[in-house]
Amino acid sequence: MAIQKEVHRSGLLKQTNKPHKHGKHRSKGAVNEASQGKISIKTLSKKHKKELNKEQRRHQTQQIRRNKRNEILAKKRQLGIYSQAPFLVCVIPLNKQLDLTTALLLLNNCDEENIINKSPSGITHLSVPKFKQRFAFIQPPTDNEFATLDTLKVCNTVLFVISAASETVFNSEYIDQWGNKLLLSAFAQGLPTPTVVVTDLDSIAPKKRNEQKQAIQKLVSKWFPDEKIMNLGKNVDALNVLRKIGNQKQKNLTYRDRRTHLVAEKMEFVPEDDHTGTLKLTGYLRGTPLSANDLVHIIGIGDYQISQIEAPADPFIITKEKNPDNIKGKHVQTTFLERADPNKQTLLDSENIPDPMDAEQSWPTEEEFKNAEKEAKIKKVKKVPKGWSDYQAAWIPDEDAEMVEDSESDDEFKCTQYMCAMSEGGSDYSDTEDNMDNVTESEVAVNDQQYDKDMDMDEEKKEFETIKQAKIDRMFPDEVDTPQDIPARVRFQKYRGLESFRTSSWDPKENLPYDYGRIFQFQSFERTRKRIIKELENKDGALPGWYITVHVSKVRKEFWLSVTESRIPPILFGLLPHERKMTVVNVVLKRTSTFDKPIASKETLIFQCGCRRFTVNPIFSQHTNGNKHKFERFFQPELTVVATFFAPICFPPAPVLCFKEIDGTHVLVAQGSVLNCDPDRLIIKRVVLTGHPLKVHKRSAVVRFMFFNREDIIYFKPVKLRTKYGRTGHIKEPLGTHGHMKCIFDGQLKSMDTILMNLYKRVFPKYTYQELLCTTKNDEDITDLPN
Repeated sequence: MAIQKEVHRSGLLKQTNKPHKHGKHRSKGAVNEASQGKISIKTLSKKHKKELNKEQRRHQTQQIRRNKRNEILAKKRQLGIYSQAPFLVCVIPLNKQLDLTTALLLLNNCDEENIINKSPSGITHLSVPKFKQRFAFIQPPTDNEFATLDTLKVCNTVLFVISAASETVFNSEYIDQWGNKLLLSAFAQGLPTPTVVVTDLDSIAPKKRNEQKQAIQKLVSKWFPDEKIMNLGKNVDALNVLRKIGNQKQKNLTYRDRRTHLVAEKMEFVPEDDHTGTLKLTGYLRGTPLSANDLVHIIGIGDYQISQIEAPADPFIITKEKNPDNIKGKHVQTTFLERADPNKQTLLDSENIPDPMDAEQSWPTEEEFKNAEKEAKIKKVKKVPKGWSDYQAAWIPDEDAEMVEDSESDDEFKCTQYMCAMSEGGSDYSDTEDNMDNVTESEVAVNDQQYDKDMDMDEEKKEFETIKQAKIDRMFPDEVDTPQDIPARVRFQKYRGLESFRTSSWDPKENLPYDYGRIFQFQSFERTRKRIIKELENKDGALPGWYITVHVSKVRKEFWLSVTESRIPPILFGLLPHERKMTVVNVVLKRTSTFDKPIASKETLIFQCGCRRFTVNPIFSQHTNGNKHKFERFFQPELTVVATFFAPICFPPAPVLCFKEIDGTHVLVAQGSVLNCDPDRLIIKRVVLTGHPLKVHKRSAVVRFMFFNREDIIYFKPVKLRTKYGRTGHIKEPLGTHGHMKCIFDGQLKSMDTILMNLYKRVFPKYTYQELLCTTKNDEDITDLPN
């Protein structure tokens, strides 16, 4: 029999020591005891990562740093060297009266070994053997602001020139109004690497030069805080400027770097028939590779297909023969690179052809037949000017009733102006501005006739009404008076009530207009954008830096004549996939400080979206989160909104500039960027009907002036009410037949409170897209898209 071992058992008075303070988390031992050898599912599903020690992590950091440095150096060495494209420098004066001839001569003749060539398009090529670098100087015309902005899109460096003698010679500031306007537009578009130089500093007295230079530096620092101005008065100064341009860090512009771009050094037009031909553009390719199957956009001309790409010998390359005459005399050999494949070539289709029968079709019921017969018996009453016959009145569409009524709430200034014309002009009905002008001129006094000849009174009235309506909209947003001559259930038949603007559902495919059948939509716009950007890394074709000739097919002869007349080098941009197709584009806009007047929705504006420039009538909405966005009747100053319009697809990031034509000049009124291309964006217009309490008893009140008949109250009874003091309620019942109603609220109502009813409807942009293309002296504006 085994002997049992006695085990000691502690008593009640055993000392207990404090446990180890390991914090709020469990120790490794406790975790191992609790798991009992089990492994988490996440640990099993993940790949085993080898943990690096301290030495290995240090080596890994050094390798990443070295790779990034080599990548930056490789990009830097690809620009401006002998075998690559030269530095494209845009020379711009900041004073419109300044002549740049002296500055360009200094840069060209700063060294005896410099090789100077000039291309047929007017671009000056400068080869500096001392730096082993090449530069190309382009000077856009000062009288064409859009041409300057287009040049800034593609250049590597912009050289701003300021004259120290501006105050004495030109009697103007160093940076005049034209220069400030240009700088504002350039910064909004995206400014390339800047360099600022000062000329004519030697004409200043030696004792005042330093003071003058400091004053110019202080002025420049407002626009370029980190830029130090350089003097350009001698050959040594010009060499220092070239050295800085060739060695400074280049600024990355994402929109430009992701697209192919080319400035034409040489142009040639080969006619194919009486109207079209092939346009040959020769120049240095920059950005991304270009394939012959891609579409290209030539600024001011339009979108076209490429027939083939060739690679002629570079006439501006530096060889051992430094004599430019020997270089020009050599035989130029052309290498064929790629011809377009009809099976892979991108088509020029921009719109979808909708099928009018491709919609919900249903056979009408018996009730609908009866209602149609009743409506046929009822005569439609239309308001027409006096003297119109029944035949003339029949041409007024039935839809105009809703449109005219909408304009009373949206654009009352247009309706007011029309009614004024009717009252002053008698029974004559006319939309033209001539009748308005004639009425105004007849009322003008004889002594002030000359003054009023230069004033457009029609524009004055329109601007006054716009400011007035914008002020009312800011003080009482979306508030509309209920019409007394038309039932509210007819006037607001397209509107609906929502329990909550944020959470209530709204089908984005409901009651779409016909124009939505002409456009294209992505299943996922963001996923498509990422895929296209990723495909650019492995794109085939002519590589950046090559000197190539692009054969653009089926260009209209009128455009070629306009290019030759303008004497501005054409700029070619490569389009990404789908960027030719039309869709609904949403852009975020912010007002500029140069224009402080309100802009009404559906007003004609000029947009520069990426490489395109066009006119549209956008609608504005709030820039908020959520799936519904409130419609804005006016684009108020110091406000950020989203403008929605029909335009070709443009993948962000892309800069957007908004101009308005005032007295024949284009004024920058807003700037921003592309948000997305989404036709499903819900832009909801709100209308607020107001009423006033007549009698108040605790939570109930009798409200008047919101409606003026009993049927309207019954029709809008399900819609929720709210007050300006935060109460919510509903309509209980109508009282009498003149629009009084009894309402119940969630608390005591104050007698000075105002009762509000919110009604909503979805609004859509109008299809008013027109691209701004070149014009000739003998022709009118050509704004149609090329087919």
